[in-house]
Amino acid sequence: MKTTGGTDDQKRRAGERAAEAVEDGDVVGLGTGSTAAYAIRALGRAVDDGLDVVGVPTSFDSRHLAREVGVRVGSLEGVDGIDLAIDGADQFDTQLAAIKGGGAAHAREKVVAAVADRLVLVADPSKSAETLSRSVPLEILPDARPAVERDVVDLDGVPTLRRAEHKDGPVVTDNGNLILDCEFGPIDDPAGLASSLASVPGVVEHGLFVDLADAAYVGTDDGVEVRTAD
Repeated sequence: MKTTGGTDDQKRRAGERAAEAVEDGDVVGLGTGSTAAYAIRALGRAVDDGLDVVGVPTSFDSRHLAREVGVRVGSLEGVDGIDLAIDGADQFDTQLAAIKGGGAAHAREKVVAAVADRLVLVADPSKSAETLSRSVPLEILPDARPAVERDVVDLDGVPTLRRAEHKDGPVVTDNGNLILDCEFGPIDDPAGLASSLASVPGVVEHGLFVDLADAAYVGTDDGVEVRTAD
């Protein structure tokens, strides 16, 4: 369930601006999605010009793209830390709390974001909101699906199993798990909901990113807006 909205130029401006924040010798978390892909391509061009960086991918797609454009790829096991993570968002609010997981990679994305010294979100204006309201993806253990669905309903959520678009059956993550997209309506307390979802047995990771992002680079028709939490 990838998000739509915004133009390619807006996404490109956001991704390229974030890539400019990478310094020589950095270890960079490489996010997943169309806007993060622009940042990875920009890093590839910078590497061609002599920049020395190591990228830690959050998904198969970001790993493949990084290798394709010449960014040296590492892993969390092989690096001492991450200087900067660059990643997209399905939606983010004025406090930079975000919903992620449209690409079903939010479990690895959250680990990389938590390890990083800084997390920069890259997005187009359609992803900005006063209050989070998109469905929250949950990566769950396959056998736990019925129990997790009951717990989500108890939290006043409506869970839906994410189905694959070009194959029969559900979406399966890079980790071999399933995705539930859970509607909660307007989320006035992202931290509280995040805590509740984290306590549900069978949930590997939820898509609420709270108190992780340091800035959001929002591509516009004219340039890039750099936003911080209110």
